[in-house]
Amino acid sequence: MHLVAAFFAGAFLCNCLPHVAAGLQGHGFPTPFAKPRGVGFSSPTINMLWGAANLVAGLLLLSRSAIAIGWNLDFGVMLAGGLVLGLYLSRHFDRVMRERASSDH
Repeated sequence: MHLVAAFFAGAFLCNCLPHVAAGLQGHGFPTPFAKPRGVGFSSPTINMLWGAANLVAGLLLLSRSAIAIGWNLDFGVMLAGGLVLGLYLSRHFDRVMRERASSDH
């Protein structure tokens, strides 16, 4: 269970980044609350709140897991969680942004 928590801590911490960044910049970005879900843009405020929720979830999982930063299994699993979700989301949002750009022209 400890490694599962580490994996999801990495995933939540990775997912908080684009939403907090979009919110702080005043930009819309897809969230699960947009229509269509995960494709339409949510407001900067919704993105900031969603990013903060992901940050809190990631930090709570980290606090329960006591992951030591360094080259160890726990830290590697946490990095893998961030990498797996990051790669998935980069492909997803690339597709969303390309479709959005092509429909604007």
